[in-house]
Amino acid sequence: MAVNLGLLAGAPATAAEPVTILALGDSLTAGYGLAQPDSFPVRLEKALRDGGLDVRVKNGGVSGDTTAGGRARFAWALAVKPRAVIVELGANDGLRGLDPKETEANLDAIIAEARRQGLPVLLAGMLAPPNLGPEYGAEFNAVFPRLAEKHGTLFYPFFLEGVAAKPELNQTDGIHPNARGVAEIVHRILPMAKKLVAAVR
Repeated sequence: MAVNLGLLAGAPATAAEPVTILALGDSLTAGYGLAQPDSFPVRLEKALRDGGLDVRVKNGGVSGDTTAGGRARFAWALAVKPRAVIVELGANDGLRGLDPKETEANLDAIIAEARRQGLPVLLAGMLAPPNLGPEYGAEFNAVFPRLAEKHGTLFYPFFLEGVAAKPELNQTDGIHPNARGVAEIVHRILPMAKKLVAAVR
């Protein structure tokens, strides 16, 4: 994969350059099963630009990624020199029943590194699958608001709000949103995404 050496060299940004947002996530960000124009980063970028904001949303989604995977590649993902980060990770941790303490430690490290570099963060929360039981669900679900409060980040409680468990908004697997589902996600998260851009300004 070609790498822009100018970005890695830390070339100074100019006022005319758009605000780059890194969307660090899993298949929900990557656009699994969708045409590229229907992916979350592309649709969010269009919505923000339609609102008069000069932004670029970089797709940092990797299908199947856990929070550990996101943590491991975060430093590399920062090569695009973002000025803000959306963190959408945790769905695969929940699906696999991974220890919520590990999920929290991984997300904590990602957010801490972003903040260390002066990057505002929008943390998108996730909910555990109900089949894992109420105790696991309570422990897992509490991770996201606790981290948002700890780090003072912007927080969108549930990335799939209004889309989860609605067949008409999901692909046949019942897990990944279809194009209509992504449009609904973008519509709902847009106010928080605008706040993220404002935090950069």
